[in-house]
Order: sequence, then C-alpha cells, then structure tokens
Amino acid sequence: MDATTFHDLKLTTPLYNALDDLGFTHPTPIQAEAFNVVASGADVVGIAQTGTGKTFAYMLPILRGLKYSEQANPRVLIMVPTRELVVQVVDEIEKLAKYINVRVLGVYGGVNINAQKRAVAEGLDIIVATPGRLYDLAVSRVLQLKSIQKLVIDEVDVMLDLGFRHQLINIFDILPERRQNIMFSATMTEDVDALITDFFIAPKRVSIALSGTPLENISQTKYAVPNYYTKLNLLKTLLQDRDTYNKVLIFVAFKKMADRLFEALEQDFRDELCVIHSNKTQNYRLRSIEQFREGTNRILVATDVMARGLDIDNVSHVINFDTPNFPENYMHRIGRTGRAERKGAALLFYTPSETEALEKIEALMQMVIPVNSLPDTVTIATELLEEERPKILERNNPIKLRDEDKPGPAYHEKKAKNTKENLGGSYKFKIAAKYKKPKTRGDKNYNKRRKK
Repeated sequence: MDATTFHDLKLTTPLYNALDDLGFTHPTPIQAEAFNVVASGADVVGIAQTGTGKTFAYMLPILRGLKYSEQANPRVLIMVPTRELVVQVVDEIEKLAKYINVRVLGVYGGVNINAQKRAVAEGLDIIVATPGRLYDLAVSRVLQLKSIQKLVIDEVDVMLDLGFRHQLINIFDILPERRQNIMFSATMTEDVDALITDFFIAPKRVSIALSGTPLENISQTKYAVPNYYTKLNLLKTLLQDRDTYNKVLIFVAFKKMADRLFEALEQDFRDELCVIHSNKTQNYRLRSIEQFREGTNRILVATDVMARGLDIDNVSHVINFDTPNFPENYMHRIGRTGRAERKGAALLFYTPSETEALEKIEALMQMVIPVNSLPDTVTIATELLEEERPKILERNNPIKLRDEDKPGPAYHEKKAKNTKENLGGSYKFKIAAKYKKPKTRGDKNYNKRRKK
C-alpha cells in the first residue's frame, strides 16, 4: 500500500489541492481499498480498525461524484452516534471540500432545535447528524429527506449499543428506496449483521483487519494492581514524566469514576487536566476536546462512549484505568493512539476482580499483553473504595423454625356479603323475567296487558 498515492485514485483537482494543504500523500489501506467500491454506487460494508481514516475513506469518493446543485434538500446523509463525532466529521468534510462549493451542516441534540431548523431551511448538500435530532427535524417537516442519494452510517455498532435501533429503522422508512447505503465500523456484531441483512442490497464488503486484531504500531503493557488507590498512585507516578507522557487519554468505566479520578488528579495536575462524559454540558465537552487536541491540556479523562471515534492527533499514551468488560471496547480505546500509522502506546491497569475481563481481551486479540512490574516508587495502598470492600453478610440465625412452626397461608372464610353468586351473562335474563320487561322495543304496553 505504501506505493499507492492519492493520484492513483483519480480524484478531482479541488480534492488534490485540499489533500496537498493537509500534507497527505498516501492513502491508508481502508481508503485505498474502499475508494472504487464506494465510487461504484453499490452498497458497502467497511470493517476497519479505529484510527485508520474511515471518514476520508467514504468522503473522498462521495465528494468526487457530488455535482454542484442549488437544490435546498440534502443529497448525502451521514449518521454518527455522538455530538462530538458530528462536529469532528463536519470539520473533516470542510477540510476536504475546501475548494468545492458544497454546503455542509451538522445537527445534534442538546441545543436549540429552532436554530438548526433555520439552518436547514437555507439549503444544504450534506447533513451530518445524530439519529435522534435527525428524526426530530424530519418529523417537523422542515428537513426533507426525499433527495437523499447516499446514506452513510458511521460507528453503527455504537448506535445499536446506545439504543438507536428503533430510530434508525424509522429513518430508513422515510428515506428514498433508491439510494446507496454505506456503513463503516470497527467491529461486526450480530445486531449489525441483522441490520445489514434487512436494509442493504447485496453489499460489497471491505475488510482491512479482523475486529480483534491490534494495530501493530501500538505497544501494549499491563500492570497488575491490588486496588483503586494503588492504580491512582501508579497513574500519578507515570504522569510525572511529562516528556514521555506528553498527551495522555485515560479511560474509565463510568461517569462517577471519571469525576472521582478527575478530582484525585486535580491537585497535582490542575492546569494540565480535563474530563469528558455525558453529564457535562455540550460546550464543556467540546471545550475539553479542543483544549486536549490543541495541547493546552495534556491529560484527558473520558468514558468509552464519549471518546468513541474521536480523531485526536499525536496521543502518546492511552491508559485503561479500568479494564473494560467488553473486549471490543478495549480495541476502540487503544485505537485513539497510533493513528494514521504513527507509533503509540497503550497501558492497562487491572485488579484481581478484573482478571476475567483481561482474559477476554487477550482471547479476542489472540495474544498475551506483556506485564510490567510496579515501579519501586509506587506505594501499595491498603485503603479500599466502598465497592471494593468485602460485603459483610448477615449471620445465619442459629435458631431455625421447624416446619410445623412456620406460619401458614393467610386464609379465612369470606363474609356473607362477599359470597354472592357471580351471575355472569345470565344476569340480564333473570332481571328481565323478574320485572317483566317487554320482549320487543315497540311493544310498550306489553306489561300492562299481562297485568290484566
């Protein structure tokens, strides 16, 4: 692939000029393999590891074939799982389309929908959206999807994990039947395969690597630690080496842990630290990412969903502070470093309770991660978090009741008022016989004649 250049792909002059400005000469393997397949107009399923340039892989052929048009309705729809990815993909498209007259808009939830409605009404060619906000705009009739020619679903496995399946199906129902479907993902799951079977027509598959194959340019190391506070001591020790750990992305399992770790590191690394998770406001999240990307902050603490698919250059180290329960998440985490064939490093901290999760990761990759011993300067903590402490179970009562002493069923005789017969459907006939109701509607004098 090293011999392949972008000039071999027969792009247009505006695209070559944009690539020259970006300093790109050689396409990544997924970009080279997917270009002709996507350009052919057939449905495409692309499987490639995170960090291999999937966005350019589908955008280069799309932009090459996208003709100038003044129509108001979008012709290309790109769906991604998170707001941060919307911002990132829009930015990537604008870089590629620098010398092309194309209108691009990103829409996502958490912000005023009216401003997005006004932007949609002004007309656009490409819309990048999260499924929820896209569906809201489509239902409001402001966004017309009848002109969509190409549908791109990026990181579809994450969308399904986040519960977007129902919204995706609703969106498929309002899209034109004649369209090209393009899907890119880092993993292939049963849910993803079912979605492809239901909505794709004879898709061509482009697979660069198996979902469990680690990137060769990422060195991996693991540390066995007894508890959280020892993990924290190890992390602080490593982060003191600012020359080696110059841009560090730290992954934790959930939002509470992200805040806990941020507070623990703040005293030592206040001006170098930022955090991102779904409870933070949109502006705070975007600002944290931008500061980390620009190098203003050296350390970013993040949860899995928030950092999925983010393209941040020159991340020196990914540190798995928590071992992920799903081995695929480990692959996505370490893919944040070593992007675009650069060198990177990934560290994994695991406690005895996380050993099973570690074994699943190594089984998926079909390799054993090399283990490092703890540095002598790291203090082994004895203090435990509340969730790490052994649970004290209530002692068994030594005095056990015999079977005959156990309480019986709560049964008693019904009161007289509750013993009435359930007459069911025959009730109306008994009432009719009792009060001599007329047999026909019109014969109102029937009862009078009976009394005579």
